[in-house]
Amino acid sequence: MSTKKTGIDQQLIRELAAILNETHLTEIEVEQDELRIRVSKQAAAAAMQAYAPPAAAPTPAAQSAAPRAVEEKAASQADSKNAVPSPMVGTAYKSPAPGANPFIEVGQPVKEGQTLLIIEAMKTMNQIPAPRSGTVTAILFEDAQPVEYGEPLVVIE
Repeated sequence: MSTKKTGIDQQLIRELAAILNETHLTEIEVEQDELRIRVSKQAAAAAMQAYAPPAAAPTPAAQSAAPRAVEEKAASQADSKNAVPSPMVGTAYKSPAPGANPFIEVGQPVKEGQTLLIIEAMKTMNQIPAPRSGTVTAILFEDAQPVEYGEPLVVIE
C-alpha cells in the first residue's frame, strides 16, 4: 500500500527558489505525480519595463533636403507591407556575436527561413527568420536597440 505525503515539501520549495536565484529566472514550475509546485518572483517581474526606441532628434531647418528624403523613404518603408515586424519585445542584434559579421546587409538577397537578426528576450537569443525570399532593401533598427512587438525591423522586397 502506497502512502501519500500530505505535507508540502519545504526543502523542494527552497531548492526551487535557489534555482530561480542562480539562473535569474522569474518563475519555475515542477510537476511530479499529482503534486505541482510553482515558485515565482513577482517583484522581479514588476520591475521589468517596456523600452521604446530612442526618439529621433529634431532636424534643424538648415539641413539639406537629401537627408530628409532618406528619412521619409525609411519611414515609408517601415509602413510597407514588405516590412518584417518584430514578433516580440526585446533587444535586436544584427550579428550572432559582438564583432561578428551581420546576418544581413542592405541589397543582399535572402531566402525564406534565413536568419535576419536575433532578438534577446528574457535572457534567450531568438533567431528571427525571413518570412519570404527577396532582397533586403532596408534595415530599420540599430544594433542592440530595444524593439517592441510589431515594430518593423527589416524590409524585404
